Amino acid sequence: MKETLKQAEAKMQKSVNSLQNNFASIRAGRATPAVLDKIMVDYYGVPTPIQQMAAISVAEARVLMIQPWDASTLKAIEKAIQASDLGITPNNDGKVIRLAFPQPTEERRKELCKSVKKYGEEAKVSVRNVRRDTLDKFKAMKKSNDLTEDDQKDAEKKLQKLTDKYCDEVDKAVSEKEKEIMSI
Repeated sequence: MKETLKQAEAKMQKSVNSLQNNFASIRAGRATPAVLDKIMVDYYGVPTPIQQMAAISVAEARVLMIQPWDASTLKAIEKAIQASDLGITPNNDGKVIRLAFPQPTEERRKELCKSVKKYGEEAKVSVRNVRRDTLDKFKAMKKSNDLTEDDQKDAEKKLQKLTDKYCDEVDKAVSEKEKEIMSI
């Protein structure tokens, strides 16, 4: 029973971590290398993450600088950024690519907040799915007489506390991200 609860908690934590990764890739006006995480560059026929092909640094608060290790990949990186859903036109000076992040409009900020809420809801659904699967395991354990009815009730209470804890973490992360987006 304790092992099953530990597994459930680990899965719930993964849901929260995944949410944090999704939040890192949301472009909120500040330059952050995480916005490039999902962009793949066609490098000799192999889709390759930009992080493996270039040094990425924050030049100023709203400017990201990408310096490829192989100068011949500059055009390919630029093309991949333009083809992505980032919505920023890269400036190529022959040696480095600069991405200037514009100040998001009020409308854009509200759209970003909607995305944040959607990611938060997906994370909560994931946490609840873990709860459901674990409850099924407890019922199966009871059926096979590995668990008494009192132990099952106790385990279900502990599982509900875990679920509430991780749902609260998700809510807190969502509200912090919304605050960050709206305060720019």
